[in-house]
Amino acid sequence: MGILDFFSKNRGSGPHAKHIARVANKRAQANDRWDSIVHLSNVGTDEAVEALLVRFTYRTDPSITDQEEKDAALQGVVSAGEVAIAPCRRALKQQNSIAWPLKCLGRVAGVEVVADALLELLDGMDADYERDPEKKVQTLLQLEEMSDRRIIAAVTRFLDDVSEPARFHAMITLLVQDAGSEAPSGEVKEVVMQRLATEESGRIRAKILDACIERDWSIGTELLSAVRASLPTGYSVNSVGKVTR
Repeated sequence: MGILDFFSKNRGSGPHAKHIARVANKRAQANDRWDSIVHLSNVGTDEAVEALLVRFTYRTDPSITDQEEKDAALQGVVSAGEVAIAPCRRALKQQNSIAWPLKCLGRVAGVEVVADALLELLDGMDADYERDPEKKVQTLLQLEEMSDRRIIAAVTRFLDDVSEPARFHAMITLLVQDAGSEAPSGEVKEVVMQRLATEESGRIRAKILDACIERDWSIGTELLSAVRASLPTGYSVNSVGKVTR
């Protein structure tokens, strides 16, 4: 059951049902919906926060009203404090875009909680074909901004993803972890080098080769032939595996 289905099913019960229904209804009168956003912001319960988070799932015209309502819903979620953590984490799973729920979560919780939520979200995804991998790509993009020992294991499997953008951002995220103090020496390098000879994407190969230059990594002799056969334009590898541009 989706989040909108939940509120549609339950809008007839409870003291705040009218306001929950209004916030979920993009066709409601803007003034009425605004009053309901304010009302739920003052309630501050798990149910009220979950209802406010629904406002991020659709757009209305004019765009200035849409933005004002979303900003007000954001403030309402943030004003609930720690109560908002659980509904924000649920919204990350339920909504197609993670941008607003993640923004809300970041305002009410520390970076470790945000990392926990993103890793939990990623754990529910796979590397198989899907028509729209955008949510997965969004999640990997957010993890690029973090340094956490657990991220290495979590994103490595997405180096085999069917989606090239997912593989690209998984690679960037791994390289970010290598640059952080928590990454064990050599762990990321081993994973990355294994991809260099087999990766089909030119921009991913280029990203790996740039990392070799920046970190002074040498390509092992067992990979030299395969790597040289698919070098992107502008790169070269010498006889001892050093990459130059």
